[in-house]
Amino acid sequence: MPLYDSQTIKIYNSLSGEKEVFKPLIPGYVGMYVCGPTVYSNVHLGNVRTFMSFDVIYRYLKHLDYKVRYVRNITDAGHLENDADEGEDRIAKKARLEAIEPMEVVQRYTVDFHNILNTFNFLPPSIEPTATGHIIEQIEIIKAIMDNGFAYMVNGSVYFDVHKYNESKEYGILSKRKLEDLIHNTRALDGQSDKKNPQDFALWKKAEPQHIMRWPSPWSDGFPGWHLECTAMSTKYLGERFDIHGGGMDLKFPHHECEIAQAEACNHKSPVNYWMHANMLIMNGKKMAKSTGNYILPNEIFTGDNEHISKAFLPSVARFFMLQAHYRSILDFTNNGLLASEKGYFRLMDAINLVDSLKTSSSSSVDINSWKQKCYDAMNDDFNTPILIANLFEGAKLINQIKDGSATISKEDLELLKTTIHAFTFDILGLKNSDKEVAGSDKLTSVVEILINLRKEARLNKDFALSDKIRDELSDAGVQLQDGKDGTTFTTN
Repeated sequence: MPLYDSQTIKIYNSLSGEKEVFKPLIPGYVGMYVCGPTVYSNVHLGNVRTFMSFDVIYRYLKHLDYKVRYVRNITDAGHLENDADEGEDRIAKKARLEAIEPMEVVQRYTVDFHNILNTFNFLPPSIEPTATGHIIEQIEIIKAIMDNGFAYMVNGSVYFDVHKYNESKEYGILSKRKLEDLIHNTRALDGQSDKKNPQDFALWKKAEPQHIMRWPSPWSDGFPGWHLECTAMSTKYLGERFDIHGGGMDLKFPHHECEIAQAEACNHKSPVNYWMHANMLIMNGKKMAKSTGNYILPNEIFTGDNEHISKAFLPSVARFFMLQAHYRSILDFTNNGLLASEKGYFRLMDAINLVDSLKTSSSSSVDINSWKQKCYDAMNDDFNTPILIANLFEGAKLINQIKDGSATISKEDLELLKTTIHAFTFDILGLKNSDKEVAGSDKLTSVVEILINLRKEARLNKDFALSDKIRDELSDAGVQLQDGKDGTTFTTN
């Protein structure tokens, strides 16, 4: 019997504003789509937090024996500045600034995205489609929307007619915004836009002569609208109606709202059963922003090379820290929070590493089955990782009680305790065992410290050629030395 038959998941559905019992469209199968990154810069920590939330959801659904098709796209065209219908494509702008091809930008930051997610121990999605790989599908959807009377063409660009759509459907059903309020809060057109109304959004944009990223279409040489890309890729791989659509809270309006309108206008049905949104990440109580310096890149957490943190942290510590907040809660990224999570993480790992050495008895004084179900109950309640972690600490406490003799456990219950705590810690939360992660980092630290001491001796002996050689060769290997008043420290990249 599959495990999902004995567990009932409740998901907070942004569409209804309530927790609902999860019932997939096809029993035993789950289709899940998550909006991926626009690859024009290094992936930021807020993105990582969103994708981590859905990585855990994906892991848990697989753990329950669901066959999951998880689709997470790469936006490599059509995403304009400030998510508007005018302006410059973010990727094309980056290419122009760096004097390289747009697809060089795409490749560079797609690789960065994958490297960071791999470091955080993410599972890859089932399918990772790109926007540029689905131009034909997007053109066909535009044709269908136009045939159904919900889009119009002006000067080679095609726009979705929000007002026409709202006559028979409800634009704003997801974000709970009324079109009348949007009209009232919108500035008057400046006379230069082709749109009938400011609320209308682009399905296809005619490319200006200088625009590099362009494709032929029935309307013009141009590029697709950002919202259209996700509709094309999600419905192609998951069908006209699928189970879960996820993303960051910032995508609820207008992106996801427009996705619903496009799908309804094309296929005459609501595309998604459960809309899920992960909340934002702030830092030291304020919004993250490069302009203010209140900012950290994911890789800087692992090297410690950022003024906002006091040291380097293992990827699993950073992952553990993020999962101690519920995905729908705002997470405040702080150095003190990371330090506290590090202590908790090692406490949990120390307990797990004790399990194999525990002695068994003829009977148990601890109720492992009840504890196990509490772990499931936490995840079944809208994937509540903070409560799950609290239960895992309860399991760690039981392990320590058994070790010191204040509790007993049978052979069968010990095996159940071991398999359960391993499954929830490593398979579902996606943490790695500290023994494996720390061993590698400790060995590196020891080797680099030996070379730092040799370099120090060389400088004392005025052998500056050897001193410089040690520094330069470490730098070539990705280890940066920093000389300060308290000695020499290092970071890795």
